[in-house]
Amino acid sequence: MTRADRRTGYVAWQIGQIMASRIERTLRPFQLTLAQNSALAQAILDPGVSSATAARRAAITPQSMGTAVNGLVERGLLERRITPGDRRTQRLHATEAGLRLADEARKAVDATHAEALQALTPEEQEQAHALLLRLLTSLNPSITDADSTP
Repeated sequence: MTRADRRTGYVAWQIGQIMASRIERTLRPFQLTLAQNSALAQAILDPGVSSATAARRAAITPQSMGTAVNGLVERGLLERRITPGDRRTQRLHATEAGLRLADEARKAVDATHAEALQALTPEEQEQAHALLLRLLTSLNPSITDADSTP
């Protein structure tokens, strides 16, 4: 690794890419993409969240979130509900099937996280998480809208 490759942002990007790949593999048996998992998690953490807000919190494009939501709606895992007084804004709500699948997927993703972080002691894991969360909050203030980390 060259000195330039040791920049914190680049290292964080590499870790993100590796973790995304591992989580994608973990989610395949549930027939969920990362974006779909994020959309479902947002609808569970904040029932009635808009697709646009869910996209901001997940740091993905509104188009990607729209595609994810469409797939979840088609599978009966998520519902779009119109807000009284604002017919243009549709709110996302997990169905019972969505809640069950999300719980199963969360357990599998938690195991993937635990495996990936086993190189660190529990104290180091907490420290790394706190520091990364502080950076994330600084870079993406939308994350503070709600407890939006899937």
